[in-house]
Amino acid sequence: MWSIDLAPADDAQAACAAVLSPEERARAARFLRSGDRARFIASHAALRLVLAYALGSEPRALAFAAGPAGKPELVGAGLAFNLSHSGDRALVGLSTQARIGCDLEALRPVPDAIRIARSTFAADEAAGLAALPPAARDRAFMAVWTRKEAIVKAIGAGLSMPLDRFSVSLPPGPATLLRISGGREEPADWTLAHLEPGPGYIGAAAIAQAHAPLRLHALPPGWPRLIG
Repeated sequence: MWSIDLAPADDAQAACAAVLSPEERARAARFLRSGDRARFIASHAALRLVLAYALGSEPRALAFAAGPAGKPELVGAGLAFNLSHSGDRALVGLSTQARIGCDLEALRPVPDAIRIARSTFAADEAAGLAALPPAARDRAFMAVWTRKEAIVKAIGAGLSMPLDRFSVSLPPGPATLLRISGGREEPADWTLAHLEPGPGYIGAAAIAQAHAPLRLHALPPGWPRLIG
């Protein structure tokens, strides 16, 4: 796993954009807000830098294709990856062994956390959140959200997979996939990890392999200079 501070890219937008593909630049141009456009460019440039480092390649030389469910895949490389970004931070997950998903969220108040949980999460997760003291509820909600999103992204099901089809643990216990129904997936075949990649952020990583090792790295503060 790689944690990336996107702020250093604010003064290197041209360099970051230069390593993107025409399709990526076209996607960036569709953002109406300049801040959203800048974060897209920076996060995808950082993704290319991390992948290139892992493969011994050049960031601009990487080619991507859409997988069966639309999830991006590297062309000609047996490396699974996933990207998530929120605010000024990004998270990149890599695996040579199994499917991987990650999710990152900036911590913030969620006044309607219980309502969202009851309408979206599994019943046991919603009940667990409702039983927590109000002061602990926002952080726990975000932890559950990122754990569930990481699993969905690893499976590659996107919006087609209901979030109430499976359950994850709540803090302060370790991140665990407790139950999953309606398919061939088994909880014991998954590794789920809680991440705190930077102040004010919470995240999770899911790997479709039991007891998979996971290490969190960080790009150096001046990482845009490494793009070349």
